[in-house]
Amino acid sequence: MAWLHSLTDYIHGLAWLQLMVDSFWSLLSAGLQFTLPLAILSFIGGIILGFITALVRLYAPKPVKWIFDFYVWVIRGTPLLVQLFLIFYGLPSAGITLDAFPAALIGFTLSVGAYTSEIIRGAIISVPKGQWEASYSIGMSSSQAMRRVILPQSVFVSLPPLSNSFISLIKDTSLAAVITVPEMFLAAQRIVSVTYEPLILYVEAALIYLVFSTVLGKLQNKLEVYYRRYE
Repeated sequence: MAWLHSLTDYIHGLAWLQLMVDSFWSLLSAGLQFTLPLAILSFIGGIILGFITALVRLYAPKPVKWIFDFYVWVIRGTPLLVQLFLIFYGLPSAGITLDAFPAALIGFTLSVGAYTSEIIRGAIISVPKGQWEASYSIGMSSSQAMRRVILPQSVFVSLPPLSNSFISLIKDTSLAAVITVPEMFLAAQRIVSVTYEPLILYVEAALIYLVFSTVLGKLQNKLEVYYRRYE
């Protein structure tokens, strides 16, 4: 009867393979329609917010600085999952109701902004003070020195950690499933609820996340090589 067991295992293996094929487009489609747009929009908004936050914390008057310090302290000190729950499930108690995608976008943008502000702030601080003095010596104002001298040098320092933050954000978007954003992980959960095959579907979702992260990692390397030519 060994041949029967082998045949059964073979058929079961084919069934798993067929399930992966059948579910692949549903998962990939959710990734392309929701996971990537959510990550890209959140990252762009987070970079803008992080840049403003970094400048405020470095150069703004203390009362304004304290507000942004508090924002960074709260976001970095609380779990992203809790923040998403507060925005999507908590704000309706205060009369503010948001759809799932905008709520996730706000949550991820706030999170990215807090963490990237530290990266950008550190990159600006890392530029030697002599660069400021040299800029002033040739008649530049503070804003001109920042724009023409300090920020371009800061890009070289901040690019690798910012790229890593974006790759991490791609994976973190799976948390949006808990507030019903129909991204890739939620798509996998819905298929699992019908097929009762969690192992194969979650592995498939993980592989697609891995492909996304690998492609972005390759782009990061190319971008770093490109900017390294101007060092």
